[in-house]
Amino acid sequence: MTIDKFIFAAAGAMILFSLLLAVTHSYYWLWLTAFVGANLLQSVFTGFCPMAILLKKLGVKGGGVFD
Repeated sequence: MTIDKFIFAAAGAMILFSLLLAVTHSYYWLWLTAFVGANLLQSVFTGFCPMAILLKKLGVKGGGVFD
């Protein structure tokens, strides 16, 4: 799996998880959804993604976007 796929999978999982927590516990969990979305949006413009840096250091191969 490439860095790009890891990031998209992790972002999707975090969004779904935070939505589940918002429905079952507290709507404040939607702040996590907003954070993930904002981080994805800023990475489009800046190319900076902390998770991509971590995955690169762990030896995951690049996928084109976050090389």
